[in-house]
Amino acid sequence: MEEHFVWVTTRRIRPDALEDFEKAWRPAPAPQGLLRAYAYWSEDGQEITGVSFWDSRETCDAWRSSEAEAQRRAAMAPYVAEEREGFYRGRELGIPQR
Repeated sequence: MEEHFVWVTTRRIRPDALEDFEKAWRPAPAPQGLLRAYAYWSEDGQEITGVSFWDSRETCDAWRSSEAEAQRRAAMAPYVAEEREGFYRGRELGIPQR
């Protein structure tokens, strides 16, 4: 099975800051090695979980330590009340056919 490299970040957003946070969140240009990215919002819009898939741990680490990522985090900081993140390796689970 194909192995995936995944960076997951969950942020609690300050009240009434979601729109401004979203403007600061999206990196431009897209990082090298980034394969896919997803965002999931809580119903109240106060928590966002970002899930990004990378071609390797090295490309993810290179982005995380880059000046562009530091600038992006600084732009998001005024809108973030709390942040948690982690890097994971895994694979897709096969779902049995019915």
